Parts: sequence; C-alpha cells; structure tokens
Amino acid sequence: MLLEKYQKEDFFDEMFEEDGKVRPHYEAVASGLNDVTVDEFRNKQTAVDAAFMRHGVTFTVYSDDQGTERIFPFDCVPRVISAEEWDHIEAGLIQRITALNLFLHDLYHDQKILKDRTIPASYIFGAKHFRRECSGMDVAKNIYVHICGTDLIRDRQGRYMVLEDNLRCPSGASYMLENRAALKRAFPDLFQSVKPLPVGAYSQDLLAALQYAAPDTFGGDDHPTVVLLTPGVFNSAYFEHAFLARQMGIPIVEGRDLVVRDSKVYMRTTAGLVRVDVIYRRIDDDFLDPSKFREDSLLGVPGLFNAARAGNVTLANAVGTGVADDKAVYCFVPKIIKYYLDQDPILPNVETYMASEDDHRSHILANLDKLVVKAANEAGGYGMLMGPWASKAEIEEFRKNIEADPRNFIAQDPISLSRHPTWVGEGFEGRHIDLRPYILYGEKVTVTPGGLTRVALRKGSLVVNSSQGGGSKDTWVLRHPNAKTGSQA
Repeated sequence: MLLEKYQKEDFFDEMFEEDGKVRPHYEAVASGLNDVTVDEFRNKQTAVDAAFMRHGVTFTVYSDDQGTERIFPFDCVPRVISAEEWDHIEAGLIQRITALNLFLHDLYHDQKILKDRTIPASYIFGAKHFRRECSGMDVAKNIYVHICGTDLIRDRQGRYMVLEDNLRCPSGASYMLENRAALKRAFPDLFQSVKPLPVGAYSQDLLAALQYAAPDTFGGDDHPTVVLLTPGVFNSAYFEHAFLARQMGIPIVEGRDLVVRDSKVYMRTTAGLVRVDVIYRRIDDDFLDPSKFREDSLLGVPGLFNAARAGNVTLANAVGTGVADDKAVYCFVPKIIKYYLDQDPILPNVETYMASEDDHRSHILANLDKLVVKAANEAGGYGMLMGPWASKAEIEEFRKNIEADPRNFIAQDPISLSRHPTWVGEGFEGRHIDLRPYILYGEKVTVTPGGLTRVALRKGSLVVNSSQGGGSKDTWVLRHPNAKTGSQA
C-alpha cells in the first residue's frame, strides 16, 4: 500500500484527518493509490514527464547554471476539494474580483474611497503600478480585471485565506489544463470513478470574456478580432502564451506585428492590415507603449495606449490594474469589499504588517528573523525574505532596504501551509501547497473549478513558485451528490 508509510506530521493535511483517517472526499483517491505498486506509480510518473517533454510543457529559469528551459514539475497525486469547500471558495473569489473592479474604476475616476479616507491616498499615489495616465479613462463594460489568478492557502486550522491577488498578467492556466490531460491519461480508471468537475472549458470561457470586452466601436457582423500579445519566445511563460492562443484559435503576435493608425490598432498579415479589437496582453504596463511609458521598450506598440484611451481597442487586463495587487494595497482589500459591497470578506487576508506604519515597522525590524518579508511589487517568489531560514547577511540587507523605502515592504508571520502527499521517488512525503484558481470577468464572473495547485517540492520549503523549485498538481473539485455528470474534460 503506497500510503501506508506516509507521515502526516504536525500540519493541516489535505488528505488525512488529525486521527490519521482519510478525509471523506479523498477516500476514492486514497483507495486508488493504494491499489498501485511503487513500480507502477514510478512508471506513470515517468510517462507523464516524458509527455510533458514531448508537448513542450516547460518554463524558464533565468540566471541558472543548470540551464534555463525546464519541464514543468508535476506530481501525479491529485489535490481534491469537496463540493462544499468549493462553494465557499467560489463565492469568496467572485466577491473579491467584483469589489476590486469597482475599486479600480473609482480610483481612475471619482476617487471616492480616497476622499472618504477609507484608504490613505499616499498608498495609492505611492504605488508603482498606479497610472496617472489612466485618470478619467473609460474601459469597455467598466471591466478592468478580465483575468485574475488569486493565490489561496490554508492555515493550520484548514481555513482558506487569500495570500495575494494577481491582476496584471496572471500565469499558470495552461499548466492547469495540461495537468488535467496528463492525469486522465495516467489514472483513467481513478478519474472515471471520481468524475471531478471539468476544467476544459477554460480557454473558450476566456475567449468569450475577451470578446465580451470588445470596445463600443466594434460594429462588425462577425466576432471581434482578439489577439494575444507576447514578449516573444524568450519569455519565461511563452509556452503558455502559445498554448492559450492555440486553444482559443486566435493569433499570437509580438509588438512588431501591430501598428496604430488614427488611434486604431491593426495587425499585419499577408493579406494586409486587419483591425484588432481586443488584445490579451502578456506584457507589463511599462513595456506596452514606448511612446507613453518606457521609451526603450522594443516589445510594445507605439500609440497603443492612446488607441485604448480613445476606446478603439480593449487591453486585457486594463492598464493600471497593478495598483490593486500591490502588496501594500492588499492589506486594504477587506475594507475595499466593505466599502463597495457592504459585505464582510468571505475569504480573509493573511494578517499583514505594513513597514510604512511606524509601529508595524518597529515590529518588523525587531523580528526580521521570525517574519516573511515581501517587496510590494515583486512576484514569482522574488524580493522575499524568509526570515526563519535566512542568513544574517540577507536579514541585514532587507533591514537596510526597509529603512530606505518602507512603503515598498510588508511582512507576515510564517504560515504553515497545508501539506499534501507528494511522490518523492520511492514513496510519499508531505509537501506544502497553495492554490491558484482562475477567475474570468466577462458577461458574468466565471471561476474555473479547481485551478493550479502549486507544491513546494523541496522538503520543508514554503515557496511553491516554479522559479524557486516548485511544481504542481491537478486539482479535482468534486460534484454535489445530485449534480449531473456532464463533460469529463
């Protein structure tokens, strides 16, 4: 029995209860795994790795002497979420993206939340990704965040909490889809017995959300023309860019493939110029338009921002959304939800200390060896100090950085992320995990059931990012008992 020697240890374990019994919603998975021998499981894992290599399921790690292109690490043990848990998660995510969209519209128009002093204006105007150029700028359907990837964790009591929101160019959805396909091939009988909710509609749901966001100037009889704008093949997420464009059946373009004329965007094709209505951009604000932002950008399109401001093209996500996923602004999201929706947050934030507040900064500086410190505008596990595991030199470097620019740092107590049985070569050990569900805002808000479970493959590590040695799992959301079976994708 593969799980016989598994040690739960003193963490919230996704599969096992405190007394060591399998949680009810994991019984089918645990039973299926126990019917597999070590050799059989190892062969399945090897087959999945080989399939990922053939399909080009990779990511890029820069500045690494072991090479930059890697297979995206995948663990064949699925993470399972009960129907009741998913109802709670879904409601919380819909609440959150709704409030954040209202917040962004307010920031770039009336700024009522600042005038009412619910949030100190200094946090907004001091945010790196607040774009004054967007003041008074309307966006189609008033939707700023078309695609959101919110990172959730579970604490020692098993409560779901929001670690951060990713509102600019959230990545990982392609791995969610590839993971599902891989696990269906590896464990077809187990998959059929559990019948988790499907994720295969994500690409078409994404396309529908992008088409819905077409500007009011779109008047064609056919669907709006949607393109995916990528920095190019050397970008760390290029696999995902190409994958999603192929899945949606839309062109993938680089900046040099687009041109702006009379505040309208056109795509160069062999048949001539074709008008573009919606750009799913995977390029940060700074590099989108060298005539408006960074002059040295070779990735963007001159005049693109003015075309968007004129209402002739929709950028998804909208320019300026990054202010809402600033890690300092994150601290105010519960207040944002209360202000715009008059509701308490369904999914709470992690308790956070703000270095810009004098009393918080004193606490942070006195406890750097006990806290997790994050730069407000970094992502991917970069710009982060894991105090309990950091060297004295790293701690002192962060101390100087915090004292020099306190607005740019927040801190949190280390949270013992929930753990999950994970294959380590000869058996299973517990590894820490989080969850990134994907939320699409189109005609309605759609949350793909499951998302990307990321796993810290290094023993004891709390960092799940692929750039920092993490991998992923397929995420199975169970159906309500009386729900129709429907698609199995």
